[in-house]
Parts: sequence; structure tokens; C-alpha cells
Amino acid sequence: MADGIRDKVAILGMGCSKFGERWDCGPEQLMVEAFEECIKDAGIGRNDIQAAWFGQCYDEIGTGKGALGLGMALKLPYIPITRVENFCATGTEAFRGAVYAVASGACDFALAQGVEKLKDTGYGGLPAIDGVNSGSLNGQTMPNISAPGAFAQLASAYRAKHGVSWNDLKRAIAQVSVKSHANGAKNPKAHLRKPVSIEQVMASPIIADPLGLFDCCGVSDGSACAVVTTPEIAKKMGKTNLVTVKALQLAVSNGQEVGYKDWDGSYFATTRKAAKRAYEEAGIKNPREELSMIEVHDCFSITEFVTYEDLFISPEGGATKDVLDGFYDAEGKIPCQIDGGLKCFGHPIGASGLRMLYEMYLQLHGRAGERQLKDPKFGLTHNLGGFPFSNVNAISIVGRYA
Repeated sequence: MADGIRDKVAILGMGCSKFGERWDCGPEQLMVEAFEECIKDAGIGRNDIQAAWFGQCYDEIGTGKGALGLGMALKLPYIPITRVENFCATGTEAFRGAVYAVASGACDFALAQGVEKLKDTGYGGLPAIDGVNSGSLNGQTMPNISAPGAFAQLASAYRAKHGVSWNDLKRAIAQVSVKSHANGAKNPKAHLRKPVSIEQVMASPIIADPLGLFDCCGVSDGSACAVVTTPEIAKKMGKTNLVTVKALQLAVSNGQEVGYKDWDGSYFATTRKAAKRAYEEAGIKNPREELSMIEVHDCFSITEFVTYEDLFISPEGGATKDVLDGFYDAEGKIPCQIDGGLKCFGHPIGASGLRMLYEMYLQLHGRAGERQLKDPKFGLTHNLGGFPFSNVNAISIVGRYA
């Protein structure tokens, strides 16, 4: 019987480019920037890599060559390369492929890399993905749909369900952004590095009520990657203080949320399904007490806010109190977005999941500089793609090797 992948795969090395408006280079240069850091950290050569998974959401505005783009940019040694795309979970999907390859024994060293060059589109938000963001979804015309508008409805549903006043909810989600900007200001690889006050956030122009300008993540360019192997191989190489994968789970909507009246629109069903399976795989019984840090999909502040409850960290209806009490701040019980999150890095889709893992990896190795947390044990990353009513959700948990 399958028993999951807990401690079967170690992260040997990771790398991350500077995120931002990278007009100075193309996606190939961004990949090389991240890869060179990763391969040096791993202590192997490119010819040691036996298979690769390449996450890229917008092929037509990226390398333009699919899987070939990675092989050619990095001059990989004629190995199998698989290009993957799974909405905003694309980076984590690439990581999942590499991890499963090593866990299965198919190869000793596998690479996962993601990249996106969104600023080149000239588009203010995310371009259309299979109709989403372009006025249609699953073949149905939806002329008024937009990402901010759809996620603003999440806020409305949450407020109605839990009886939270608009002012209290706006103040809580504003604090989500304030916290992330304070963290991002300490990260030299972040796109946005200026702290903001709660007054600035609440006074910012409204994009889709209650979401203002500072409640929405930006558009940026970036790349991140990881090399994975088995703990046994890593130890033979002289590696110590190993970071291993404790769980990797993916939940994809089957349409039940909009097909029945049971779902009230105030939470993400896929997050809850994936979280339960991830905790079981990792052996985590009480995430509120056992997790050391989390990186969640803060495409909008309300998305991060409801995810606190969907991950079973905050109690149902309790996220407002936890946020305003500082539970998720850098000095809190479980720091969230300690690197600044999507709020400060932007969201180059193919790279985001791996960028989140990069911060967990640095923290667990004690290499996060002035952002470093005290003695972290477990880190969780979370990606959510699509809209609240139809989405894909990916969760990974990493930690020190037992």
C-alpha cells in the first residue's frame, strides 16, 4: 500500500533570481541566474542531472520553445525534460514531478525549474489562460469576470457567513498586506521593498470592494529552481542538516463547488482537501502547534486570509482575531510570507511555487539573513490557481530530516 513520500527525497540545492521588472534580460537569462545559484548550492554539475521538469504557464510569451527552452538555456545533457502547466500551481507541479521521479528510483538527481516573463506582455494583470481573465470560462461567456472581482466575492461571502463588519474585515486584510510588506523590505530578491502602514493600505484606491490597490499582488518576472535527490545520496556527498520533503499534495476541483448549493463561497474546498492529505502524509496532527512558518498564495490579501482557516491553523471564523493579534507576523507564532510573499515578489506563475520553497529551504538551513526565524522545524507552501469557484490547489511541506 502506498505510504507517501515522507523523507524519501531531499532538496540538494535551490536557486532564485531577483524578481521584478527585469527588462534587462529574457526568460533564458532568468533561468540561468537561478540555476547557477542552485547548482553551486547542490555541489553537482549540470551533467549529473538526469531528468528535469519545467514549469511555465505562458509558453507563447516565455521561451517559446516549451521543454526545449530549458534544455537549451541551461545546456542540459540531452536528458528527458517535461514542460508542465497547472495554473498558479505550475511551479509546485514542476517540483512534484522531480520529487516523484527521485522517490520512485527513476533517477538520482532531478531538476525542477519555473520561469515567467510577464512584464513583456504589456498587460496590467495576468493575460488570459484558456479563457480565464478574458471574459469566458469553460466556454461560457462571462463579460464582467475579473480576478479582483471574483476574489472580492470571496470577501463578501466570508463576511456574510461569519458576521464580520466591513470595517473589521478591511482592517484585517489590510494588516495581511502590511505584514508582508514589512517582511519584503528585508529581502533583496523581492520586487517591492517598501513598508506600508495600515492607514496607507485602507486609504488606497479601491480595485474591487473591499480590495484596494495594496490588497492585490503585482506583475513581475522571475525564476526559481531546485535539485532533488535521496537523503542517502545527499549524506554520501557529505551534506548535513538535510531538508527533506514531508508531503506533496494536489487537489483539483471537479466542479462540485458550483454544481451544488452546499458550498457558500467563503472558503476553498480544494485547500481543505489537500491540507488534510498533506498533514496525514507528513505526520502532522496539530498544524497550529507544529508548523514553524508558511508561504500561502496571497494573490489577494483576502485569499491569504481565508487560507489561514482552510489550512486548519486559524479556527473557523477566527482569522480576524489571529491577524490583528499578530499571530502571522514575523514575530508571531507562525510567520506567514516571511520573505514578502506574492505581495512583494509579484506572481510570475511558473516560478512562484518554487520561490516559496526557496524561502522555506533558506530558513531551515539558517541562511535567511535578517529574516531568519529561530529554529524552524516545518515549513508549508500553498498555491491556488483559478478562481474561488473552480480551482487547483497544491500544498508542500518540507522540514529537517528525521
